[in-house]
Amino acid sequence: MSTGAELDAATQEKFRIDFRTFMAVFAVMMASMLQIIDMTIVNVALPDMMGNLGATIDEITWVVTGYMVANVIVIPMTGWLQSRFGRKSYLTVSILVFTAASVFCGSATTLHELVFFRVVQGLGGGALMAIAQAVMIETFPPSKQGLGQAIFGVGVMLTPALGPTLGGWITDNFSWRWIFYINLPLGITSALLCMRYIENPPHLTGRGDLRADFAGIALLVVGIGALQTVLDRGHRLDWFDSQFIVALSVAAGLALVGFVIRELTVDEPIVDLRVLKNPSLAAGCALGMVLGLLVFGGTFLFPVYSQTVLGWTAWTSGMAMVPTSLATAASMFIVGTLVWKLGPRPLYLLGMGLFLVSVSAMARWNHLSSMDQILWPLMLRGLAVGAMFVTLSTASLRTLPTADVAKGSGLLNVSRQLGGTFGIAMVGTLLDYRTRIHRSYLGESVSLLDPVTLERIEGLRALFAARGFDSLSATEAAHRALDGMLGVQSTVLGFGDVYWVMALLCVVSLPLLVLLGRGSQGVLEEREAEHTAARAARAREVPHPEVAAPARTSAGV
Repeated sequence: MSTGAELDAATQEKFRIDFRTFMAVFAVMMASMLQIIDMTIVNVALPDMMGNLGATIDEITWVVTGYMVANVIVIPMTGWLQSRFGRKSYLTVSILVFTAASVFCGSATTLHELVFFRVVQGLGGGALMAIAQAVMIETFPPSKQGLGQAIFGVGVMLTPALGPTLGGWITDNFSWRWIFYINLPLGITSALLCMRYIENPPHLTGRGDLRADFAGIALLVVGIGALQTVLDRGHRLDWFDSQFIVALSVAAGLALVGFVIRELTVDEPIVDLRVLKNPSLAAGCALGMVLGLLVFGGTFLFPVYSQTVLGWTAWTSGMAMVPTSLATAASMFIVGTLVWKLGPRPLYLLGMGLFLVSVSAMARWNHLSSMDQILWPLMLRGLAVGAMFVTLSTASLRTLPTADVAKGSGLLNVSRQLGGTFGIAMVGTLLDYRTRIHRSYLGESVSLLDPVTLERIEGLRALFAARGFDSLSATEAAHRALDGMLGVQSTVLGFGDVYWVMALLCVVSLPLLVLLGRGSQGVLEEREAEHTAARAARAREVPHPEVAAPARTSAGV
């Protein structure tokens, strides 16, 4: 049996990215980036939508919630849907549904219309990211999976940062409707490219006789839909103080338990949970939830911190994330060239170590932190996220038989998505709770009977009096200023607590690395052989010019 090094050496010279492969990769990446951007692009336009459609803040958030719920429901079903309808047909129709719904979103005249078409848009977009990752796995041989997942990761991890910036620019210069209309030319282009260059692998040519598990679909819709809604709206509705959240939580729990039982006992499940018998995939899904929590939670925290504590503008806050994004991209490609040679565990540990260093530095930020003190932890976090994402995606899916890649990709993506939603809900709730706790403790030490407090108030009163305030106004301003100082200090301490909790989650997840391995040598050799045979068959059928090949080094890619 060949060794990993021998497999790598053999594929170094024979693997090239031909024109058709390049266009297929480009098509699915364009589609997945469209879907990811639409998760965040609408956020900055919500105030304009409220004014235009006459909606309240609680009503307009359904524009975001509806899209996310539909998205998460479809993702785990993509494996079955590809098997039923074929990859090319399902992907192309999904892109067209997403694009058509985007146009209807832009032309909506009422809130109900907008929410409905956002749900339809989410149903169409749910397939795009999972299929893109599956295409990357099947396009690149095992020895090149680091490169494939790095390309996929750049789109997945960097695109969310573009959404708010692009949405703000479009809304300011045109109108909120154009954040949806812009999808029309891009969506049509992506659909045409998929029709031309995407191929149906032998195991995904479309089985018209494949029965639909309607009971499983119903349980999935209720379970995931209710859970996603709880996570997305729980904080706004004070969690279990709301009967609506309590009812949804019970429904989610019952439906998900029933769903798992159903899918493990039915002959043709809508979501094949049996693939989780693969230890690397099971560990990858669990770690994927942790990674989603850390990434999305951290992305949520920084703009809040920079704008409420440091007083930065939204533009400055966004620009501070650019070096982080570049660090993530660089890390992905570097780690992608090393993962085949070194294996996933040491590289994931390296990424986790960098993440722990970065969040420990973030936990020590304060309202006087300089730009330099802010940027280097952010860049270190970018390097860490890139390392963890590539190794996790590669190790989770590379070890699966080809027929199970689409199923595994759907489960891995929905795990990361749910982790991200849970992360945003968790950090928002925890930040609010810990800030109030610190405010209470700090308030106990501030009293009008305390000489230090009185001295501080008198100093502030004198400062305002020197600026022309009368005696009464200066005293009131001094009290407000002191209250503001307490608020800022409480918020800083609250942020620090949240960052330390994120560090703790990293440490707690460490034992899962034991299950994250290189994979069965037999499976890797089988995948290499399948990849070589498929490329040879395409070369005999339609010759295409070659595009620049990946870097050829002794370490592999």
